[in-house]
Amino acid sequence: MLLKKTRGLCPICRKVLDAEIFEEDGKVWIRRTCPEHGEAKNLYWSDAEMYRRFDAFERIGTGVANPQRDATTDACPTACGLCSNHRSGTLLANIDLTNRCNLNCSFCFANARACGFVYEPSFDQIVEMMAMLRNEKPVPPPAVQFSGGEPTMRDDLVEIIKKAKELGFSQVQVATNGIKIAKDPQYVQKLKDAGLSTIYLHFDGVTEETNPILQTSQKVVEYCEKTGMGVVLVPTVINGQNDHEVGAILKYAAEHIKVVRGVNFQPVSFTGAASEENLKQERVTIPDLADRIEEQTGGIIKKEYFYPVPCVMPISDLVEAYTGKPVVRFTTHQHCGAATYVFVTEKGLVPINEMVDVDGFFDAIGKMTETMKNGGTINKYRALLEGVKDMGLSAAKGDHANGSQFYKLLGKTLISQNFDALRDFHWNALFIGTMHFMDNYNYDLSRVQRCCIHYATPDGRIIPFCTYNSGPVYREQVWKKFARDRVQKE
Repeated sequence: MLLKKTRGLCPICRKVLDAEIFEEDGKVWIRRTCPEHGEAKNLYWSDAEMYRRFDAFERIGTGVANPQRDATTDACPTACGLCSNHRSGTLLANIDLTNRCNLNCSFCFANARACGFVYEPSFDQIVEMMAMLRNEKPVPPPAVQFSGGEPTMRDDLVEIIKKAKELGFSQVQVATNGIKIAKDPQYVQKLKDAGLSTIYLHFDGVTEETNPILQTSQKVVEYCEKTGMGVVLVPTVINGQNDHEVGAILKYAAEHIKVVRGVNFQPVSFTGAASEENLKQERVTIPDLADRIEEQTGGIIKKEYFYPVPCVMPISDLVEAYTGKPVVRFTTHQHCGAATYVFVTEKGLVPINEMVDVDGFFDAIGKMTETMKNGGTINKYRALLEGVKDMGLSAAKGDHANGSQFYKLLGKTLISQNFDALRDFHWNALFIGTMHFMDNYNYDLSRVQRCCIHYATPDGRIIPFCTYNSGPVYREQVWKKFARDRVQKE
């Protein structure tokens, strides 16, 4: 059954082709035909029912007010970026600080040794990229993540973080394997003092078979706990290799809730050449991951508890209606990612879905927003009071006693506009998320045009994640253009 028409890629020559997203045998597939290489049919989502449930949350944005390029509607994905076809602003900006690394992972997007050259923008170039990002309108990105390669291999990382805070990024993250951090307990403190918000720690499992640098990972978590630095665990999930440990990873995160803020699972993307056998054996989709989580947590975190990223758009609408100012809008494609929250209690994990009626919560937020649109301070305050009451009713529908406490906290925050109260919520809650970045085999241009995670480049562009790392692979173009040194053969 045809679900939609879009445009995709030939996985061999990367030619842009008309494509169909269709349902077959309870799964969702993408099909396109290349004049040279014939038909390609690849798995898109492994659960058609979950696909349709997420479809209900679709929210298409209006893009940015100052696109960097005007492009015709058929120019995607060769007109990055950001071009006038793009429908979402930047929520998280990535900046590659280097392609040097002290590991050699087979599934990595980047590897200086494989490239044969070093890509490492200067400090001034990095500042220019950050300034460009902060000039995005109507809302500049609130968060920046320094990636690579391994960003801790730069000696000026502390100064780069300080500059990011100075330029106005409220959230500053570093994506790292943790090797340098584990060797120097004082290094975490230096990063924190500079303004680092979160360490995005590569963490593929809880055994040495799945995570060969497990002892390093554990040291990083230990040092971060001592300094109060937040950590997000980032496992790359590969079917048949470490997918059997997703539940154990969540258990580890819960045991270290004082420091671990979340787990962000990333199903593997086949950014290099992959055989049909690789795809069949190693592919993991978002529904697959949700299944594994439900199975391995003994049914505590159910598949149905996951929601797509745009589900939080009612909150953006509410804040805009209340303040009269534009805010960041989570208009990423509904099939790009999924997330939920669980609370870590003395009795174990308690999913937020069992504390409150999540759909009722979003309905209450929507009613508040509509009331506020009538204008006037009195109407706004009345909307808040009525909305908090409605949210209390949805809390009563939950199965857990702590639901009412959560809504009292949220209600107090909304009415007083004192968001410091929510820190207690984030401190005791564990975020569980997943983003499935695309490759040439499941590439969908409708997803590309709604991407909210973007890369900044030294030539003054902002490029969506999945065109930077797959499809046209702007990463290769940018790195070659700004290559600095050749790598010595070992």
